[in-house]
Amino acid sequence: MSLKFFSHIAVVAALTLSAAALPAADAAGTGNTDAAAVVAASAPVLEAPTTVAITPEAAQAELKRLQGAQDRIKQQAGGATSFKQLSGFDDAAQQLVADTDKLIAELQPVRAQLQTQIDVLGPPPAAGATTEAPAVAQQRSGLDKRKVQLDAQLKQAADTKTALINLIAQIARLQHGLLKNQLAFRSGSILGGQFWSPLFKPNPDDVQSLSAFGAEVAPVLEAAWQPGQKAGTLLLLLLAVVVWTVGRRLIDRGMAYVCFHHLPEGRLRRSALALSVTLGTLLATGVAVQFVYLALTRHAELTPSLQDFADALAKLAWTCALIAGLGRALLCTHHPSWRLPAIADPVALAMKPFPTALAGLLLLSGALEQLNRTVDTSLQVTLFGRGLVSLVVVLTIGASLIRANRVRSALAAAGESPEARSTFAGLIHGAVTLTVVVSLFALLIGYISIARFLTYELVWFDLVLCSMYLLTQLTKDLCESFFSPHHASGKAIKHLFGLQDMHLDQVSTILAGGGSSLLMLLAVFALFTGGFGTTPGDLLDSLLNAFGADRLQRLNIVPAHILNALIALIVGVYLLRTVRRWLDAELLPKSGVEPGMRISLVTLFSNLGYVVLVLLILALLGVQWSNLAWIVSALSVGIGFGLQEIVKNFVSGLILLTERPVKVGDMISISGVEGDIRRINVRATEIQLSDRSTVIVPNSQLISQNLRNVTMGNSTQGVATLMLTFPLNTDPEQIRDILLGAYEAHPAILDKPAPSVTFSQLTPDGITLSVTGYVISPRISGSTKSELLFEILKALRAAEIPLSNPQTLMIHNMTAPGGGSAG
Repeated sequence: MSLKFFSHIAVVAALTLSAAALPAADAAGTGNTDAAAVVAASAPVLEAPTTVAITPEAAQAELKRLQGAQDRIKQQAGGATSFKQLSGFDDAAQQLVADTDKLIAELQPVRAQLQTQIDVLGPPPAAGATTEAPAVAQQRSGLDKRKVQLDAQLKQAADTKTALINLIAQIARLQHGLLKNQLAFRSGSILGGQFWSPLFKPNPDDVQSLSAFGAEVAPVLEAAWQPGQKAGTLLLLLLAVVVWTVGRRLIDRGMAYVCFHHLPEGRLRRSALALSVTLGTLLATGVAVQFVYLALTRHAELTPSLQDFADALAKLAWTCALIAGLGRALLCTHHPSWRLPAIADPVALAMKPFPTALAGLLLLSGALEQLNRTVDTSLQVTLFGRGLVSLVVVLTIGASLIRANRVRSALAAAGESPEARSTFAGLIHGAVTLTVVVSLFALLIGYISIARFLTYELVWFDLVLCSMYLLTQLTKDLCESFFSPHHASGKAIKHLFGLQDMHLDQVSTILAGGGSSLLMLLAVFALFTGGFGTTPGDLLDSLLNAFGADRLQRLNIVPAHILNALIALIVGVYLLRTVRRWLDAELLPKSGVEPGMRISLVTLFSNLGYVVLVLLILALLGVQWSNLAWIVSALSVGIGFGLQEIVKNFVSGLILLTERPVKVGDMISISGVEGDIRRINVRATEIQLSDRSTVIVPNSQLISQNLRNVTMGNSTQGVATLMLTFPLNTDPEQIRDILLGAYEAHPAILDKPAPSVTFSQLTPDGITLSVTGYVISPRISGSTKSELLFEILKALRAAEIPLSNPQTLMIHNMTAPGGGSAG
């Protein structure tokens, strides 16, 4: 991971700035005729506060009017096509909420007065007691009925208010969706005058909103700069500057001293230094921002909107500090030998200014966009802020990529080898370059929100990637150092639990792998649930709405689900391959598992992992298993006919991987085929013959047929046996000596067990002798027997001992004791 990291860090900032939510549209202005009619129809019947109590008939009439106005807003808001219409309906709903509150406020005193009158009358007489006067009973009955009526009216008013609040939220969602749809389409190139019009021809409504916001800021600044407070303000601002400059450097030097003198030797020092640089930058930024906040607000109370703006600026400052900190940590120009990514020194020096420059530019442009959100500016100003931030990101990252490529080209021209780059790092670098080019093209042709989406999501992806890379390296180095048998911690654990060095390596590998996997899962979760601005699903929905998305919805195909499934497929395949490489290269070799078993475990993990991934993809697509009953039925029929063999071989492959009657590396013989197993796939097994050719055998044959496993039981010895027939008048002891001499003289025959000659049979054709010797491996039995035959025939000819006619020669590949067969 080389160049990509800086590119990412550079990009990181852009994302964080405007990343909050989509700004509200230009809701200013009056509604259309329908909205105005609704507002007029919903005008309050009740006048301002009066001493006359509201009558039951008037309260019921007001409730009926409120319900009718609410129903009209619901009907008309669903067909609204502009922000002015929705804004008018929102105002009408807000007015209805106010009328409902007024009605409740008028009914509650009446309810309290009735309750007081009922309390004055006292409780009704108990059964069997003296009956009260008819006039009192009549009065009590009337008051109780009126109380029940008032309670019902109050409940109806409360329900109406709740429904109106929900209606206002629905109108806000309609405005949000309408804004997304408008922002997804072409809005004007950054080279056109319309894009820059907010600077030269501002909208009067925007000027008024900004003036109102400035009126909120002015008292705060005046309170900070008044004669009695100016010295304190200057002192706090100076402290902020000192903390950000001198304090940050002191933190860096202190952490570097701790890493160098108090951490064990090894890679833990460099990863800890990178983390300390990042955290030191964040800490210095946080303290400096707090000093600035105190300097400006210690004698003034902020309004809610101004407080929200200040909080957003503080988050933006932290994000920009993270960009600068990650850039300094990963480039590490002050300690090149401690640099985590493989970046050449000239390249790192060339890219050094860009993280800080990007962070500063993003702080300014992001503050502008946050100001737009706070004061709720018009759509054109919102697009201007988004385009400005995207332009800053594109130009800064593009300049860093061009400069880094020039330095690499200069190194190559000078004959120096540039830094090594992995395939994954190259893909990241290519993706960043492509995104920058596409974003710049989108800005030039007028698709500003498309450019914003690309740059912001790329920054979010790179921020997560860089953070995960740094934490993953720290986790690996920490586990390796803590469980190292050469360090004090590893020695203490080894002595405490009675472990061996191999066990410490296994624990270190498992913990490092588990930590890395957890960080990777957190990163995937952050990529799916976090991010800035418009989500991929929102953007895709907006784009497809113009091309008949309603037809897709009728087919129950949701664009966001398709995009999520595609992302999950890419990430899932990458995770499976990464874990598979980790199992094969790190964990299993340190666990002492034999190579054949390792390959079987890795293959089984891959097969099960892909099955789980397919199920996950179907779940993300929204597939309901109850709707797949007809597919399952069709598959069952297909399995009964055409897919029967495939399913049988698949199940047999799982049995081979779990039960392991044969494994990778075994030498087997089946149906006249003899060779070494090279791979056990899902459907078939690959067997390599002695002539280097490969035979593909279905897995079901290895389970159902008789199979001879030459190397089962970890047998390492082979047997070379020859059976020869001689005439009856031949001296068998002489022949035995010749055969034993040939075997004992051959270098491949083992001394233990010693070679032996056996009198096999006596026939009219002659006597048959069997000679047996052991070799180091069954794979050299064939070549050894061939060489022995040459030597034996040469010795027999020298001794003038003929073979019987016809000659009988039997050659077998046998296993040493401990071998076996499976079938």
